[in-house]
Amino acid sequence: MERGMRRGSHTVSRLTCHIVWVTKYRYHVLKGDVQKRCRELLIQVCEGEEVQILKGVVSKDHIHIHIEYPPRIALSQFVKRMKGRSSHILQKEFPHLQDRYWGRHFWATGYGVWSTGNITDEMVQQYLEHHRNKDDEDNSDFILE
Repeated sequence: MERGMRRGSHTVSRLTCHIVWVTKYRYHVLKGDVQKRCRELLIQVCEGEEVQILKGVVSKDHIHIHIEYPPRIALSQFVKRMKGRSSHILQKEFPHLQDRYWGRHFWATGYGVWSTGNITDEMVQQYLEHHRNKDDEDNSDFILE
């Protein structure tokens, strides 16, 4: 089995994605100590959820993070935790942020997420074609198309 696979009691997976979200109004507030603390908080959330950060960047007004995550994770809930925890703690620890974000909303609404991985659609098609009718001599495969 390929290196980097996540193994559970009944599963084998390697789920990866790229997530991006921005500060509200795209204000350039992720600088200096705020940027460093934001990085720490995102790492803490990932560790608590058994999510591995493959690569990530905390820019002055947005976050890019490439992760590998367990199958039990719902990405929408995971992003909600990342944004919620970091927003709450950053505004609490850096009172000057409240001058900009008087409504207590640090991150803009929404996010972008794209699946990534080590196989292509073509590879999946080849795998399915290879296994089609292979194990069943009476050709009773039910094709999902």
